[in-house]
Amino acid sequence: MAIDQEAIKKHIKGIIEALGDDPEREGIRETPERVARMYAEVFEGMNYTNDEIASMFSKCFVVPENGKHDMVVVKDIDIFSYCEHHLALMYDMKVTVAYIPKGKVIGLSKIARIADMVAKRLQLQERIGTDIAEVIEKATGSPDVAVYIEGTHSCMTARGIKKSTARTITTTFRGKFEKDMELQNKLLMMIK
Repeated sequence: MAIDQEAIKKHIKGIIEALGDDPEREGIRETPERVARMYAEVFEGMNYTNDEIASMFSKCFVVPENGKHDMVVVKDIDIFSYCEHHLALMYDMKVTVAYIPKGKVIGLSKIARIADMVAKRLQLQERIGTDIAEVIEKATGSPDVAVYIEGTHSCMTARGIKKSTARTITTTFRGKFEKDMELQNKLLMMIK
């Protein structure tokens, strides 16, 4: 699915009019085009399924036999997304991804790229974690994946309840991370 920038321009112009402003006035005249370009960039992930993202970022390397049970953790991956309920920015988000390799490890930058691409959709923080875990599992072949996300939602900080210090934490545990509380606690201690 390609993002329809022409439709976005048309609708943004309509929103400007609905807000009571003149879409032809200086300063706003090019706003629909700028927003369309921005949306194509920040919602790029909507063009791809989780399977396609896993395929795009699946470059793996064989792991030495003596390291096949080690945990790989990439922590503090900065992402942002947009809440599907209000189209509001979810920001200052930090993602930690952990997995236990099954004979191969994925390139570390690929983990950050996966987190970025999954976030570039209309999302819920909970689904971001689920999608990242699914893509990591598909890309690495490991069912043992954990995703920890902490973030701020402007639908809570800038509007509505206006609680500027509220942070949302979500966890997604798969495989051994779901079943082994000691492994879960070890990971959570590493994150903190």
